[in-house]
Amino acid sequence: MRILFWGTPDFALPSLAALAPAGHDVVGVVTRPSRPKGRGRKTGPTPVKEFAQTQGYPVLAPESPRDDLFEEAARRMRPDVSVVVAYGRILPSRVLDLPPLGSVNVHASLLPALRGAAPVNWAVALGHHETGVTIMRMVKEMDAGPILAQAPTPIGPEDTGSSLSSRLSEIGAQLLVKTLAELGAGGRAREVEQDHGAATYAPKVDRKSARIDWTRSARSVANLIRGMDAVPGAWTLLASQPVKLFRPVVLDGGRDSAGAATEPGQMLSVGGEPDLVVATGGGTVGIREVQPAGKRRMASAAWLRGRGASQADRFE
Repeated sequence: MRILFWGTPDFALPSLAALAPAGHDVVGVVTRPSRPKGRGRKTGPTPVKEFAQTQGYPVLAPESPRDDLFEEAARRMRPDVSVVVAYGRILPSRVLDLPPLGSVNVHASLLPALRGAAPVNWAVALGHHETGVTIMRMVKEMDAGPILAQAPTPIGPEDTGSSLSSRLSEIGAQLLVKTLAELGAGGRAREVEQDHGAATYAPKVDRKSARIDWTRSARSVANLIRGMDAVPGAWTLLASQPVKLFRPVVLDGGRDSAGAATEPGQMLSVGGEPDLVVATGGGTVGIREVQPAGKRRMASAAWLRGRGASQADRFE
């Protein structure tokens, strides 16, 4: 089939890379415009654009998918179907309906659960034990189209937003190729309407949603830290300075070494295993890696040696 591919981040790369080996003709790639990124704020291509250029695919990077000139350019590519994987913008109906076989989306959750921009982060942060990938036919409403295929995967105790995203991107690529084969065989892929009453949502993560609330349980705090790893990174304040925390482990107890009750956020141990233990609203959590503002990510032990933390310190 002739495919117009839409995508922007690394998550979309396995799906794009799988199309040509499966016998499809990628007639064009649509991605977001280049933006400043990184600590140096240098402008560079999106991961999808960078890969597409190495393959010689025509690339379109409109400021808006609603632009008339862009729509004309997409129509001239004569795609049979559009494949959308983490493009990052809502597409108008006239663009969704442009190809004869319409538009399909690779979404990183088992819809109708976790509709929205950040299903991988929230699957971990909310403590889900399972998630997966859904291939759906796109409609005007966000992530509400009929389901063409789904593939589940468990969420392990050490999974993070980053590790789970990487795994789901590969699962999604395999499921996409299988679904496109069914669509290409006369468009006979079975479609199942979602149970819209069971829908839950996964809004975009930002600095506010990634801040740690130490009054919550140790399990909840650990889930948030894992879910926000590595971007945007769960964070807290220490002496009014932000610190990102990584690789948590849930522990028992909520008292200091003398047996006294502790305040949420108080450091209970600054040595041993794990090297940093912090009290929460219910239980304690060990932190194995940290990233102070302006510094690299490092082991908690190295950070503690460098700043001389004590059990009197408290995260806010």
